Amino acid sequence: MGLLGVAREGSGPTLVWLHGFTQTRDSARHYRSILATDYEVLSPDLPGHGSSAALSASLEETADLVAAVAGPGPVALGGYSMGARVALHVAQRHPGLVSRLALVSATAGIEDESERAARRARDETLARRIEHLGVAAFLEEWLAQPLFATLPRDAAERATRSTDAAGLADSLRRAGTGTQAWLLDDLARLDVPTLLVAGGRDAKFVAAGTRLATAMADARLVVLDGLGHAAHLEDPAAVASVVRDFLA
Repeated sequence: MGLLGVAREGSGPTLVWLHGFTQTRDSARHYRSILATDYEVLSPDLPGHGSSAALSASLEETADLVAAVAGPGPVALGGYSMGARVALHVAQRHPGLVSRLALVSATAGIEDESERAARRARDETLARRIEHLGVAAFLEEWLAQPLFATLPRDAAERATRSTDAAGLADSLRRAGTGTQAWLLDDLARLDVPTLLVAGGRDAKFVAAGTRLATAMADARLVVLDGLGHAAHLEDPAAVASVVRDFLA
């Protein structure tokens, strides 16, 4: 399996930032540029996305690829949504590599096995939808979801989205939420300082973040009022300020 393509920005201590589903290493440019005033920000293209579109990997395999990007560590590790799920796997699988976790819209997965199976089935339907429609039409549908109702329409940000239908479909099949084991019990034993950020308008992920913050040994949740699921895209300065304070 090849290495992930990586964008580098800024200088200072290393912060590895992991993008969400349909995004790439070039996404969240405003947010990353703020963090890059204090850190060297490494942003890999996760499997199925951007320059890594041809790579097929499970969550566990993706975590190992990210660990290779991060080097010997310790490094700060952040991520959004899918990237946050990957970050939790990295911290779990590579003890000592991660000094701090800064996660936006994170979840420990789906606890009930029947609900996980149902999610896998929905993700398979979605994967076929991407293959049928193509990425451009799929993104119109994807970003029209209530989940992204508060996300500004930003043409430049939209242009950073991944364009490979086969890669996105494979990412859903191999690393979608339905493929993820329930992590909460394992994460309760993870002794890494963790910041969880959720938008106040994203009730599902406020609840998921609350559960993580309660279970983990050294974690706290910050809820930012008025923001939705992609809080770091909606208000990059507000989210970056919280993350910088935590990392400092």
